[in-house]
Amino acid sequence: MPKLPVVKASKLLRTLNKLGFYEHNRVGSHIQLKHSDGRRTTIPYHPSQEIRRGTLKAIINDLDMTVEEFIKAIRK
Repeated sequence: MPKLPVVKASKLLRTLNKLGFYEHNRVGSHIQLKHSDGRRTTIPYHPSQEIRRGTLKAIINDLDMTVEEFIKAIRK
């Protein structure tokens, strides 16, 4: 399994938007994203800060993706 990349919150949000997720709700510094097929996730949004690896792993699990698929999506 490849190592998780270091990703800033702003890049993560752009990538999730490209994957078809849209902002469903925003509470404070957290954005709840939803996909038309029912998948949901919440990301902490501080644009210039990096997402911690444990949090990123949980987000990837919410997306029903593998780490490899996520890395391909983020590099596009």
